[in-house]
Amino acid sequence: MHGPDLRRLYDEHAQALFAFLLNLTRDEADTRDLLQNVFVKLARAPELLNNVRDQRAFLIHLAHNAAVDLIRRRGARERTRETFAAERATLFAPAIDPDEQTFRAELAAALSELPQEQRAVLHLKLWDGLTFEEIAAALEISANTAASRYRYGLDKLRDRLRPLYGEVKDAEQ
Repeated sequence: MHGPDLRRLYDEHAQALFAFLLNLTRDEADTRDLLQNVFVKLARAPELLNNVRDQRAFLIHLAHNAAVDLIRRRGARERTRETFAAERATLFAPAIDPDEQTFRAELAAALSELPQEQRAVLHLKLWDGLTFEEIAAALEISANTAASRYRYGLDKLRDRLRPLYGEVKDAEQ
């Protein structure tokens, strides 16, 4: 892969990959490192992209594997750090409305409580708009597994956020 091709790949996919990795790692520094590692890997071994039909799915696959490796290496120490980082790192822009701030904080906390596998599928489905087939290809799982992880993740979010919904409904009456 030549410089302009790598630059094009970066320009087209880095922002989405960053958001995906941030959702998995919950740490901006780790996310930057992982994103850099993905593109350095491609710069050093451009043949990895030979015969790749869907570059975005392939990049998601590389990023996901890198994040899983990082999480496994960090073990218990990372879980403690992730809890702390969840308070700082958020996928959502700051809100002016206090109720919206509360909702965004609760949603970010609820997302951070999901297992990494469910968080990955939810992110790819909700933020990137991928189909279950595309998610399956990117994460090397079956489409049924992707759909199940999505459903279980949504159920957990719904259960976790239900009390907040009740507060909003009560306040409206």
